[in-house]
Amino acid sequence: MILIGLGSNVSGPWGSPQETVGKALKMLGKAPCSLIRASKLIVSKPFGVTDQPDFINAVAIIETELQPEELMAHLHDIELEADRRRTVRWGPRTLDLDLLDYNGRILSGVGTGTGHQKPLVLPHPGIAERQFVLAPIAEIATDWKHPVLDLSAKQLLQKIE
Repeated sequence: MILIGLGSNVSGPWGSPQETVGKALKMLGKAPCSLIRASKLIVSKPFGVTDQPDFINAVAIIETELQPEELMAHLHDIELEADRRRTVRWGPRTLDLDLLDYNGRILSGVGTGTGHQKPLVLPHPGIAERQFVLAPIAEIATDWKHPVLDLSAKQLLQKIE
């Protein structure tokens, strides 16, 4: 199962944060990806930098033949189309797409990365602490288990609530 986290908290060329997440979901349904299922949109408080608008978040299950690094590059291309600018870590953004899990693969982030990208870490290191990721996963992927912790999204949610 390949899980993608989506988030937006400022308007951009695709419209409001809700419209932007909706368009990003449509783009995840086009080649080289297939959208299998998407969670409901939820509103969440900002993480890290809290002096900014609330986020609209969702999680999608997709299928693709792309390898993890290629998929990450594809996600970055979609972010750029939505006018994503990487200026402040955890700051406001028109669109944020995170590769949360890639078929249970575990990558430590050791390596050179590609281009401007840092080496990929899988599963995404923030899953277990973020309600705005776990709740949508629990909604659409009840059989998913964290590849390292071997706990379901529901079990991880109980630990942080």
